[in-house]
Amino acid sequence: MSNLVFRFAIVQGQAIHWFLGRNCSVTPAQLGWLYLSLCVLSFGIAAFFWFQGAVLVLPFTWVELAAVGVAFMAYARHAADREHILLQGRRLVVELESAGRLERAEFNRDWVRVEPAADDRSLIEVSGQGQRVNIGRFVRPELRPALARELRQALREA
Repeated sequence: MSNLVFRFAIVQGQAIHWFLGRNCSVTPAQLGWLYLSLCVLSFGIAAFFWFQGAVLVLPFTWVELAAVGVAFMAYARHAADREHILLQGRRLVVELESAGRLERAEFNRDWVRVEPAADDRSLIEVSGQGQRVNIGRFVRPELRPALARELRQALREA
């Protein structure tokens, strides 16, 4: 396994890992702090104008911050989405995490097929033993064929 060169994978001992995830510039914790500071600033400004007699500013601030909060929650819910593929011994394990829900499929390495789901730029379908999983959501479409080739090579030669 030491003479295999991978573009997407990490070799750790006798295991090969592919960690594919979103490229997020802001973590959910950072987003929470940003939202808190936005709330403090907006409510401060709204309170100032409310005391000046503009009583409708405060209700609109509540609506605005509720809408921004919903949008931030939708972002944070999917910020940690990932795909983890592990090849160890005779097993290929694929874990897909989306919105906190983990889906896991385990394949016998000798019976697994790796091919495009529709065409070369589509998701990669990993199938075998009656199971089917699509991977590659977090890889640019033009790089998916390279990832599929790398998986096939690892399955053959590891």
